[in-house]
Amino acid sequence: MERYRAPRWLIGGQLQTIWPALWSRRHAGPAPRLRRERWTTPDGDFVDVDRCSAPRPAADGGDEPPLLVLFHGLEGSSSSHYAQAFAATATALGWDFALPHFRGCSGELNLAPRAYHCGDFEEVGWMLQRLRQDRRRPVLAVGVSLGGNALLRWAEEAGDGGRATVAALAAVCAPVDMAPGGHAIGRGFNRQVYTRLFLHTMKPKAVAKWRQHPGLFDLERLRRARTLYEFDDVFTAPLHGFGGVDDYWTRASSKPRLADIRLPALLLNPLNDPFIPAASLPRPHEVGRHVTLWQPAHGGHVGFPGGWPPGHLVTLPQAVTAWLAEQAGAAPGPAAVPLRSAPA
Repeated sequence: MERYRAPRWLIGGQLQTIWPALWSRRHAGPAPRLRRERWTTPDGDFVDVDRCSAPRPAADGGDEPPLLVLFHGLEGSSSSHYAQAFAATATALGWDFALPHFRGCSGELNLAPRAYHCGDFEEVGWMLQRLRQDRRRPVLAVGVSLGGNALLRWAEEAGDGGRATVAALAAVCAPVDMAPGGHAIGRGFNRQVYTRLFLHTMKPKAVAKWRQHPGLFDLERLRRARTLYEFDDVFTAPLHGFGGVDDYWTRASSKPRLADIRLPALLLNPLNDPFIPAASLPRPHEVGRHVTLWQPAHGGHVGFPGGWPPGHLVTLPQAVTAWLAEQAGAAPGPAAVPLRSAPA
């Protein structure tokens, strides 16, 4: 994957981002059937967790298979294209799969006067600890975009204790330096397409949150917000204890503390990601010995399409799960159904 090249019919980071999300095949076989659990949080709120288990013989009394936990990106869910691709790949490998939704992302507004954010490491830690309980096989974690940065922040805070919960982790297209990415998504084509797309769901949920808790933030300022910078300044930052958007983007960024990570961690960031400027990505001397950097020239933002049109999304989860399995010493299980590749 560090040498990934996109098919010739998908040129550029924008197309490699948009096409896979809308039209590429998300799995080789049938879609995994997810079952939903609702957990009560320590502060009396709730989160919804979607799970599936790989088929195995009823008489099998051996150890449990590995569990792959996926943390979704901004306004993502178990319906996101990458989530379905990872769930299908985990099932093909004989692994269990779980996707804990960040608050408000499962289709129902959460109850507490908070939402979720890019540095939500305490929430990530609580979710991982609950999933880790009573398991005899490795827990492997993947975070995508916002979820990737939050997962990295958890690993930084956990330090030497992280391995007791997670055997290995991967962050895919994580905005490890939030300010450059936040400003990039607020300019030009990104602003006209992606910013509008995100705010289309984020602003109504924020208004509903204000109705739950009147006076929680400046409602008129929120209604005037036209960029993620403005939205985070009026909503995300104050609701989660930050002193404004600049303080939030600085303190939530994982890049300054990547050397504190003490478990195998993969950072996968294509250089043509339209959300994340390549100049903001970490260099090898900025990360510790436990961190592996994959920075291919192609891929877009959580795209990595493969094959002939309309393409497929198998390449990314197969590469990431193979790396995780190697680090954790987990049996890879049966191979996923191969799909024909187009020439690069």
